[in-house]
Amino acid sequence: MAMRQAILIADDIEMNRAILRTFFEDTYEILEAANGAEALHQIHEGRDSLAAVLLDIVMPEMDGFQVLEALQGDELLQRVPIFLITAENSQMAIRRGYALGAVDFIVKPFMPEMIRQRMANVIELYRNRQRLRGIVDEQIQELEKQARQLEKQAQELRETNSAIIETLATVIEFRDCESGEHVKRIRSLTMELLRQMEKRLPQVQFDEEQLQLICDASVMHDVGKVAIPDYILQKPGRLTPEERAIMQEHTIRGCEILDTIPRLRSSEIYPYCWDICRHHHERWDGKGYPDGLKGDEISIWAQVVSLADVYDALVSKRVYKKAMEHEKAVELILSGGCGAFNPQLLDCFVEIADSLYHKFYLDSPVEQLRYERRNLKGEETNG
Repeated sequence: MAMRQAILIADDIEMNRAILRTFFEDTYEILEAANGAEALHQIHEGRDSLAAVLLDIVMPEMDGFQVLEALQGDELLQRVPIFLITAENSQMAIRRGYALGAVDFIVKPFMPEMIRQRMANVIELYRNRQRLRGIVDEQIQELEKQARQLEKQAQELRETNSAIIETLATVIEFRDCESGEHVKRIRSLTMELLRQMEKRLPQVQFDEEQLQLICDASVMHDVGKVAIPDYILQKPGRLTPEERAIMQEHTIRGCEILDTIPRLRSSEIYPYCWDICRHHHERWDGKGYPDGLKGDEISIWAQVVSLADVYDALVSKRVYKKAMEHEKAVELILSGGCGAFNPQLLDCFVEIADSLYHKFYLDSPVEQLRYERRNLKGEETNG
């Protein structure tokens, strides 16, 4: 940073300017002004070269206070120290000068050594402050640059993770012909249930980024099925106890698969993927698998994906069963026929169950008509 080499002396008495000029002319270029208006003009003209300003309080056209008032809001006051020259030691004048941005007062008659030393100290202080400000500005710019680079890297990582997840979802779809649309619906159901829980339960709150991570991670809940043999995965009938035990291993196998992807393992979505993959078959009463977790030991996102998974399995057609009617599926879930769920989660599910079915499963006029006829028959029977 170039050092400022000029001092402005503003005083309407030529003799005072001459005396002050002798104090500094060996070190600085001296600029002079005989009144406040001229001083203000000189300040604006030489603002980039000024090291300090000596400003007499009592001057024609504009006094020293009026010059300071004209400079209010100008960043120059932060860069250039302004000293007020006064012949009186009035406390009121001193307070007003400091309030307007003056850094010190020079009292007449002048004492050369004291003035030189005090001004030298303040000028050096201002220069050091400017150097420090420059260093801080450079560091801020560098940090902002690094932040932009990190954000770019984070965005690239998110895109990579998204591609990995979509690829794995496609693999699942090829291995299990029902799972392709299934995983897409699970993502949507998970989002709807989480938002409903946020509305009803103050203790369940997520920021938008976390919600997105959880919903993206929900797609991975069945990734372990790629390790399950076809004769079990696509068996049209009921599984034997041995086959069921192998099928249940998909929760563990899925986590093993996730652990083999270094880029995914180091990402912010990984903990959600791993937890959902392993625990989406745990149950509120501890009778689920593979770890027998109970109650709040199961993360809220794993609980939500678990319920979404069960509901979608019931109302969707699978190789081993027909699609169940929506009302029967809801009744079965509420009665505990699919295992125990968090009662608060079930309350949220009941409130939006019909809208979920309409939104994600009645995708044709025929299906909508069948649904409406079933409801109509139900009302007639109840009536």
